[in-house]
Amino acid sequence: MQPDPSELNASNIVDFIGGIFERCGDEEYLGEPVTMAQHMLQGATIAENNGMDDEIVVAALLHDIGHFTSEFGTFSMEDTEDRFHEEAGAKVLERFFPSVITDCVRYHVAAKRYLCATRPSYFDRLSDASIHSLNLQGGPMSDDEVTAFEKNPNLAKIIQVRYLDEAGKHPDMETPDYAHFAPAVQRIVDAHMTAQ
Repeated sequence: MQPDPSELNASNIVDFIGGIFERCGDEEYLGEPVTMAQHMLQGATIAENNGMDDEIVVAALLHDIGHFTSEFGTFSMEDTEDRFHEEAGAKVLERFFPSVITDCVRYHVAAKRYLCATRPSYFDRLSDASIHSLNLQGGPMSDDEVTAFEKNPNLAKIIQVRYLDEAGKHPDMETPDYAHFAPAVQRIVDAHMTAQ
């Protein structure tokens, strides 16, 4: 049985996340040809296969966890308002993970808006579902929003995770399961809790 979110601690957060993947991972991913679990596992796998560090691998793995933890439910193509899954995910993780991880989760939506404003060719990478959610999320950033966003010390990693987000949508890509990545998740949690 999964612990109540209020009972989470450093020794059960990794299993709690694993339980989310197990229970909810087969849900449709926002009108894309992959499930939620496939999407997040693909991002982590691509990061790992490209030799990216644990922070990027784990951030890619967890960036959409808020779709499962948001009190507002998950996004659908019929939505007319944003559900703020990025904030919901960051809130669950922020007690156990360093700011680089929670920033990648909290700002991966903002990163899409940023890239659409600063690299117009990025828009061509977006799926129909991603374009629909972009419109609900405020569209490309204004110049002032771009300037403010660029002050985030974790900007480079947030952008890396955003590219992995768009890359993780292949219906026939093989990936390891969550258990493969769990040791990296635990290492980051342990290091963060030790540093506190």
